[in-house]
Amino acid sequence: MTSRWGIPDIPGVLSAAELSLSAQHLAALQRSSGMIPWFPGGHCDPWNHVESAMALDIAGMYDEAHRAYRWLAEIQRPDGSWHNYYLVDDDGDRTVSEAKLDTNVCAYVATGVLHHILNAPSIDIADRAIAEFWPVVRNALDWVLGQRRSDGLVLWAVEPDDQPWDYALLTGTSSIQHSLRCGAEVAAMAGEDRIEWRESASLMRRAVADRPDAFEPKERWAMDWYYPVLTGALDPHEGKSRLAAGWPVFIMEGLGSRCVSDEPWVTASETAEASIAHAAVGDIDAAASLLAWTRSHRRDDGSYWTGIVHPDNIVFPDAEHTSYTAAAVILAADAITGTTPGSRLFTVDGLGVLGH
Repeated sequence: MTSRWGIPDIPGVLSAAELSLSAQHLAALQRSSGMIPWFPGGHCDPWNHVESAMALDIAGMYDEAHRAYRWLAEIQRPDGSWHNYYLVDDDGDRTVSEAKLDTNVCAYVATGVLHHILNAPSIDIADRAIAEFWPVVRNALDWVLGQRRSDGLVLWAVEPDDQPWDYALLTGTSSIQHSLRCGAEVAAMAGEDRIEWRESASLMRRAVADRPDAFEPKERWAMDWYYPVLTGALDPHEGKSRLAAGWPVFIMEGLGSRCVSDEPWVTASETAEASIAHAAVGDIDAAASLLAWTRSHRRDDGSYWTGIVHPDNIVFPDAEHTSYTAAAVILAADAITGTTPGSRLFTVDGLGVLGH
């Protein structure tokens, strides 16, 4: 395992050796098709699959990450979307277990592909990735924007053979605007202009900042707290205020982030993503503290328990340790240290480079 930039290393929080072990765990989960399931024999969703691929790139496992994106390219629907869940099978892991088409899930490939290109081992390899995956990004984002309401916000999901839901989500919209800006960067690398993607992203950012009533109420969930910050949907000053207001609601000191505000369920993925959000506004001390608190979830093989119920210290779901949890920890370490070029997608300076 090698990387041109080295492996993120945070003494006393997460060492490079520990991060590498977590990446090896993800690589061991990866199927020959390229799919990365949640756990051995489990299902896969395209969003968390991309997050795992990004973690592999951070650890210098570019070939494994490339296989992950190639699997997405191979199973992409003709309209540019993906189904919500796929199962392990003998036919390239193409069995659909949930047919819903989630707009945020489908958009996230743009963030992952830009991250993959930025972390490529050489310019030539990056150019080949642009040529191979730009059509995937283009078709996915065109489909996503085809699901807009009259106010410009994207419906959260549709069924292939039924009417779509009629509401938008704050977390999903925050992530989609980030993916649109990442996609516009990939387009520019491919020699194409997608100014309309940036304009749509700007409209979504304004809605996140000024129109809370435009979204289905989900204030109970931690993701609605930190995701507008993690994705740069809010400017740094607004982001810092939002994180400060939500800290006493969602954070259990010394343990991590609740996944919902009214239960003592601490999840390592939400804790790591809250860490990324703090790194995104330059609060590195808080980001490092949050990442350190995920250690209570860490297993000897580098994987992480999904959640722990406190104060009883009960693992939930029972014995579950998920790929996306380890991936989120790796992304947080890179956001804090700025080790790889892809880390700029989750830092205050890098989010500005993407443009608003």
